[in-house]
Amino acid sequence: MNDKPTTLTRLGDSELTVANEDEDVRGRKVIDRNGDETGSVDGLIIDEAERKVRFLEVGSGGFLGLGKKQVLIPVDAVTRIDEDHVYIDRGREEVASGPGYDPELMPEPDRPYYENVYTHYGFPPFWGAGYR
Repeated sequence: MNDKPTTLTRLGDSELTVANEDEDVRGRKVIDRNGDETGSVDGLIIDEAERKVRFLEVGSGGFLGLGKKQVLIPVDAVTRIDEDHVYIDRGREEVASGPGYDPELMPEPDRPYYENVYTHYGFPPFWGAGYR
């Protein structure tokens, strides 16, 4: 097992693009398991080597942009996607209490940070045993 997961980066900071613009979820509202809006998808964190999205970067909370917190949600939490929404199997409070993410302060988060995010949501890390 590697000491560090493969390089993850924000899609907007890479030269990669979403193959089909209709499948780009950035800008869509995130709806929790209770049907409540919990934020919007501000970005995608991708595994460049495998060309897979690993996390949604979600702006959560706040009012008119004030007090808004950026968090990462593993794509494992996504249950379905429609034209305007991304549905997740977690509650708004769980998202709001997740580890904060600020790409300006942590342009390359390390393995312990990602492990903390996965642990918060109850999923195994994508690089670990048992990940599907």
